[in-house]
Amino acid sequence: MKFKMLLLSLGLILSVQGVAAANQTVPDTNNGEQREKAPCNCKEGREHHMMHKDWQAKMAEREKMLLSWVDQYTPDKKGEWTTVLAEKKTLSNQWMSPENAEKREKWKKEKMAKIEELKKQFDAGKLTKEEFIKQAHGGKEMSHWRTFHELRKAVEKKDNKQAVLLLNQLLDQTKQHNQKIKELLKK
Repeated sequence: MKFKMLLLSLGLILSVQGVAAANQTVPDTNNGEQREKAPCNCKEGREHHMMHKDWQAKMAEREKMLLSWVDQYTPDKKGEWTTVLAEKKTLSNQWMSPENAEKREKWKKEKMAKIEELKKQFDAGKLTKEEFIKQAHGGKEMSHWRTFHELRKAVEKKDNKQAVLLLNQLLDQTKQHNQKIKELLKK
């Protein structure tokens, strides 16, 4: 009898974890209430949904941080920054809209075909790793991310001249990015 009770207790303990994992609410740390998880509309796995949601929050936080730095170091360009960032959001929403799904798929297939060709060249020894990475990224080498991180370091070090220089550079890079998205939308 004791053995049956032990097994029953053990089964109950283990099943509680499964029930808790199936619960689709997360405590909201702002006001203590429960809120539903809102998955994105993409067709990736559950982990991607949470990363996607975190990514959107992270981008919003970075934009706030960037605008505060603009206020501090280049206040004369605040209007230009807000215009460029608003345009970036609009273009991104247009690019990700269902109407442009066919264009996105075509662009993705072209990009993947290019990367597969580069992989073949790399495997054959015709490209170095650095050349492969540079060509796979279209030569940009994630320069806007590098600039943002350098800007963050300059702000932490209170290097005003470097911060102004990097803010202007990042503004130009953001304008170039917007232009690239416009060209993709026109195709």
